[in-house]
Amino acid sequence: MTVRRTKIVATLGPASNSPEVLEQLILAGIDVARLNFSHGTPEEHKARARLVRELAAKHGRFVALLGDLQGPKIRIAKFIDKRIELHEGERFRFSVTHPRDAGTREVVGIDYPDLVKDCGVGDELLLDDGRVVMRVEATTADELHCVVLIGGPLSDNKGINRRGGGLTAPALTAKDKADIKLAAEMDLDYLAVSFPRDAADMDLARRLRDESGGSAWLVAKIERAEAVADDEALDGLIRASDAVMVARGDLGVEIGDAELVGIQKKIILHARRYNKVVITATQMMESMISSPMPTRAEVSDVANAVLDYTDAVMLSAESAAGAYPVEAVKAMARVCLGAERQPTSQKSSHRLGHTFSRCDESIALAAMFTANHFPGVKAIIALTESGFTPLIMSRIRSAVPIYAFCPSRETQARVAMFRGVYTVPFDPAEARSESVSQAAVDELLKRGLVETGDWVILTKGDSYHTIGGTNSMKLLHVGEALV
Repeated sequence: MTVRRTKIVATLGPASNSPEVLEQLILAGIDVARLNFSHGTPEEHKARARLVRELAAKHGRFVALLGDLQGPKIRIAKFIDKRIELHEGERFRFSVTHPRDAGTREVVGIDYPDLVKDCGVGDELLLDDGRVVMRVEATTADELHCVVLIGGPLSDNKGINRRGGGLTAPALTAKDKADIKLAAEMDLDYLAVSFPRDAADMDLARRLRDESGGSAWLVAKIERAEAVADDEALDGLIRASDAVMVARGDLGVEIGDAELVGIQKKIILHARRYNKVVITATQMMESMISSPMPTRAEVSDVANAVLDYTDAVMLSAESAAGAYPVEAVKAMARVCLGAERQPTSQKSSHRLGHTFSRCDESIALAAMFTANHFPGVKAIIALTESGFTPLIMSRIRSAVPIYAFCPSRETQARVAMFRGVYTVPFDPAEARSESVSQAAVDELLKRGLVETGDWVILTKGDSYHTIGGTNSMKLLHVGEALV
């Protein structure tokens, strides 16, 4: 049986709230459930998280939980009639002082007073993910006077971006700080930080996470033009994170659609180079919000990210609010498997010619080199406490599955996001009289994942409960007595 290596992140929401649909999503193959803190109450998020863990355990699946902070999404306020229609050439004003629920066809309030300071004459503002575009013609102390370049409907609370980025809003709001504490209470596996500008934003998020007692790995959502302005900015942000998300909605608006695909490929490449997990997100199967089948363009988009070796592909409104959440997951899984059959997925030049900085990293990469060059190897077993060794292994292109044998719930869920890595609950201390190697191989045999005559690579440390302690690699022949 071919096992999908690229992981699927699905956002939960009204369309996927019920236990019945959530169970179907888990059976369809989601690996990570995303809780969007922009919507819903803490109680709703806690109930969803509990349900995901219960249903995953019921089916012997390991599904990581990702909390996504709202961040400083800069939005307009509300209109008297909920929406207006704007036409090219019309004048429009954004006002700090205008009543927040009394927008008209001429003016609307804004929830971010510094927008007036951040913008100058000639700047372009993009509303509702770029569907409406305006140019600033004049500024006053509390208003921006604009002309409409691209018209269309505009409704309550739509987001505002400035072309080229440069808005000074801090990445973490008061709500985000409260949600970091909520994430710790919920024992989330991943926590995504929205609109970080640089490493300092991620360092602050990490300090707040630590102070709250959380252990979630931090995901930098790359969605500001400043974050991809040059390699130094991008690499600094990646290094300060545990994982990154190519958040193509706001990023595409700020840098322009024409630049987006090249930047996506660069982010994936650089994330893998720095041993970070990478998620590709936004509108991957957008048409499936209202259609049971994806478009050919969406199929190509998902496959393209898979061929670039993203760890995970993500569904947003498709699974949170769409009419076909389960079909969207199934379609995504199908496309991932199809793309993974291409031989480019099985050859790697990653880190060749580089020196390694850690013992466990050296063992992990040696194991992958062996796996890719010794045709009899059918599986890799990584006895791991933190998940770091299988993470490093999964940076290498390979068709050989990596099994993370780990005793802790946190690691069992966390590795669900790593490309080509699968969880096997295993406590080496319980291997009793038989050898740990024998017990580990027997576990794969029992699951039908290897058979007699296959070769298996096993990596482990001398101490099973030391993080970063992997220091040995064995080649084991299935069927022989192992010590």
